[in-house]
Amino acid sequence: MSTILIVDDEPGLLENISLALEAEGYQVLTAKDGLEALAILEAHPIDLILADIAMPRMNGYQLYERVRQKSQYALIPFIFLSARSMDTDVHYGKELGVDDYLIKPFRANDLIAVVRGKLRRADHLRQSMSHPGPNTTAHQSAIQVGPICVEPAQHRAWLMGEELKLSVKEFVLLDYLAQRPGVVVNPQELVKVTHNLATDHVEAGTLLRPIILSLRRKLGSDSPEQSLIENVRSVGYRLNVPTD
Repeated sequence: MSTILIVDDEPGLLENISLALEAEGYQVLTAKDGLEALAILEAHPIDLILADIAMPRMNGYQLYERVRQKSQYALIPFIFLSARSMDTDVHYGKELGVDDYLIKPFRANDLIAVVRGKLRRADHLRQSMSHPGPNTTAHQSAIQVGPICVEPAQHRAWLMGEELKLSVKEFVLLDYLAQRPGVVVNPQELVKVTHNLATDHVEAGTLLRPIILSLRRKLGSDSPEQSLIENVRSVGYRLNVPTD
């Protein structure tokens, strides 16, 4: 049974979400702000976090950053629940690397679908990391590609010595490319790694595009021409190896 941590300062919403998730068989723990949530994380194994953004003492953004600083929490899906529906708010949340962003009010069925999908994906990632497939190299030591350093075992990455705040999909994608520096990897292969999904070239490209865009920004460039992640048209993506 998966354990879900809900973080929100609205008692009514906490109760409603808890009841919906418990009806689906999930164990639920609740916190009224980020500080309470961190204490619960230290005391209990958590499989997924649902967090509001505007909260006292420690808001959702601050909680997310604290959670992602610890490698033992790296594979816990983190979903924002917020009434902030402006594009700038949604984009900011996604650029931080959050796994999903649900805008209040939302239907219970939509929430359950997102929770199931994120838990399933996290389970696949844990299994693939524990039992690498025939096309995956199980590096345990650091991988250095130019200014990028990736530590697969710790699920952490750095750019020029500064740690990157990456979502699970962003890290998995960067790690996969870093293990194959200079090699062009087609979208279907990459989306199998990031989404555990077998699909066609068009859908794979659509699914990868926002992850690639976010990664490029975090690596210091929005421009495909200047990015360390190069798009080889009609073929795939590769992590460029600096020549100087």
